[in-house]
Amino acid sequence: MTELICIVCPKGCHLTVDEENGYQVSGYGCQRGEEYGKKELQNPTRVLTSIVRIEGAIHPCCPVKTDSAIPKKEIEKAMELLKDIRLESPVKIGDVVAENICGTKSCWVVTKDM
Repeated sequence: MTELICIVCPKGCHLTVDEENGYQVSGYGCQRGEEYGKKELQNPTRVLTSIVRIEGAIHPCCPVKTDSAIPKKEIEKAMELLKDIRLESPVKIGDVVAENICGTKSCWVVTKDM
């Protein structure tokens, strides 16, 4: 049995997941909590946020994020992709910085017009 706190909504339900019985989840207050509990133990994913260097803008760095969640085991590789990227101003929200991160079909995208 594994105990988790659900992060899907502000309620923060205390979940218990029984791995030995088909990942049965208890303690959830909504269907999304049940799905989160199963997914978190079977294939945990995260949406990442970071920054990249930008030339010609007021600020030296531009905020970026993944456009969808990627597996936790790929986080280090995904972050490593950003270290050599340099953007040129202007950039718009949603501009793709890097595609198909670690073969996940997720992209790094710009989150601020600069």
